Amino acid sequence: MLETIKIIDSEVFLFLNSLHNTFFDFIMYWLSDKLIWLPLYVFLIFLLIRKYHRNVIWILLFVAITITLSDQISVLIKNLTMRPRPCHDEALAMVVHTVRDKCGGPYSFVSSHAASTFALATFLIPFLGKSFKYFNILILLWAALVSYSRIYLGVHYPGDVLFGSILGIIIGYSTSAICLLILNRQAACKTN
Repeated sequence: MLETIKIIDSEVFLFLNSLHNTFFDFIMYWLSDKLIWLPLYVFLIFLLIRKYHRNVIWILLFVAITITLSDQISVLIKNLTMRPRPCHDEALAMVVHTVRDKCGGPYSFVSSHAASTFALATFLIPFLGKSFKYFNILILLWAALVSYSRIYLGVHYPGDVLFGSILGIIIGYSTSAICLLILNRQAACKTN
C-alpha cells in the first residue's frame, strides 16, 4: 500500500513538474524565496499593530513560536523519514526540472515551506480574518502558491507539500488558540 502511494506521488509530481516554462521558472523561483516576502510580513505586522496595539507583543511572540515549531518539527520529520528530494532521487533526478540548479538539502518529507506558510496563514486568520474582507482567501492562496512552487521547482513531491500543509495548519490553529486564550484572560483580568 505504501509503495503504491509513493508511485502515485511520484507520477503526480512528474506531471506537475513537467508543466514549466521560462516565465513560470522566474515566478516560482521568487515565490519560493523567503526574503521576497519581507514587505508582506512588514504589512502584516502593521495590520496587527493597528488592530491590537499593545497586545501585538503577545501575537508577535506567538508568530515566532508558530514559525519555529513548524520549521523545527518539519526538519525533525525529514530527518526521521529520510525520503530523498525528487531532485536527489537517483530514479528521477535526470527527468526532474529544477530552476537555477537549486535542489536544497537531502530530504523531502515534509515540506518546511508548506508547513511554515500554512502555519502562519492559519495562525493569522483568527486575528485578521474578520477585519479585512478577503484576508482569509488571500493568505491561504499565498500559502498554497508558495507550497506549489516547491513541486514546480522539483524539490518536493505533492505528498510532502500536502502533509507539510496539514502540519502547518495544526500548528497554526493550536498556537492561535493558545494566544487567544492568553489575550482573553488578560482582558478578563483588566475588567475585574
